[in-house]
Amino acid sequence: MHKEKYNILLAEDDLNLGILLVDFLESEGYNVKLCKDGELALKAIEMKTFDICLLDVMMPKMDGFTLAKEIKKKEKNIPIIFITAKSLKEDKLKGYAIGADDYITKPFDEEELLWKIKAIIRRLPNNTDVVETLIQIGAYTFDYHKQSLTIENSIKRITEKECVILKYLYLNRNKIIKREEILKEIWGNNDYFFGRSLDVFITKIRKYLKEDASLNIENVFGVGFIFNVKE
Repeated sequence: MHKEKYNILLAEDDLNLGILLVDFLESEGYNVKLCKDGELALKAIEMKTFDICLLDVMMPKMDGFTLAKEIKKKEKNIPIIFITAKSLKEDKLKGYAIGADDYITKPFDEEELLWKIKAIIRRLPNNTDVVETLIQIGAYTFDYHKQSLTIENSIKRITEKECVILKYLYLNRNKIIKREEILKEIWGNNDYFFGRSLDVFITKIRKYLKEDASLNIENVFGVGFIFNVKE
């Protein structure tokens, strides 16, 4: 079953920014509900199901941190991105401690926000990019939802991030994947430190797939990778 559009809750008291973001995200194919304060946003959550929440922190009636706590009480697994001018380290740590998936400080680029949203949506259980629950990759059976790789009678549990990266490699198999493309898709940001993390994950995935010599994650110098899979 294909999901046509994802529903986004946007809590933002700056209506000029809010309207701009609504127009931008709706042009990208999302449904967006704009609420001008925390109380209205909480009421919206009670009346409708959302796939992701974008929350300003400094809002009237109920601030974004308090709102996030209330949302998590009702929808424990709903992804949250804080969008705020509060850029201090302690504010970011507080946001992540509440359960935020990401934290973006104003001013920001709309495209950066879009990549962060896409990166989170790719991890959602009902994400339609996963065509089937079990995917055959060479001699391995990859179960995305159970986070496992099975070959013969051997089962390897892998992390959520490893699953996301392996799924992305598989969906783009046998063609060049630009490094900046995979960083933006997985992390929402083409950042040096995320790049180092990607290299570590790629090395681990290569080890997981070493029992099938026909599978190969090839480095394309200065460009990215090719996940070679014999069909």
